[in-house]
Amino acid sequence: MEIIRILALSGSLREASYNSAAIEAMQVLAPDNIEIDICSIGNLPLFNPDREGERIPSLDKLVQALKNSDGLIIASPEYAHGVSGPMKNALDWLVSGVEFPYKLIMLINTSPRASHAQESLREILKTMSGIVVEKASVSIPLLSSELGVSGIVKNIEMSITLMAGLNEFCAEIERQKLNKRVN
Repeated sequence: MEIIRILALSGSLREASYNSAAIEAMQVLAPDNIEIDICSIGNLPLFNPDREGERIPSLDKLVQALKNSDGLIIASPEYAHGVSGPMKNALDWLVSGVEFPYKLIMLINTSPRASHAQESLREILKTMSGIVVEKASVSIPLLSSELGVSGIVKNIEMSITLMAGLNEFCAEIERQKLNKRVN
């Protein structure tokens, strides 16, 4: 069975982030043929187009991870009805690269009532020519749950939801790979 490599980004910098915990739980739950690489966006400098082309180690690592991935998982909180600053900053750094367009994307929403940021994120990703796999995108009710990684993994309903999304995402990745081979 071929390895599927997925890059995962959390839009939260909080140590006890529900978004980070959801991604880490998915990493624990994933079967052996699915590698989920979690990349931090916290060390990226503020986006400045004048710095494009400059060697920035945290950006180089992010770009290389994206380039090596078959897909991208994003879990990001909503702040004041918008996308988190760190996530928007990371996407701004990636907007002019050749690695992002047509990348398959799975979204995880850890607060189902937080719909404004999810819609804004979808618009940003669409504008960047990313492909959000809607059938793979999931919501899990983590807000105020106080669940960490192990709590999410042990919660049957949340684990099933995350794995159903991941399975759908990987199936779409496989379909895309097959289409590229055939064409």
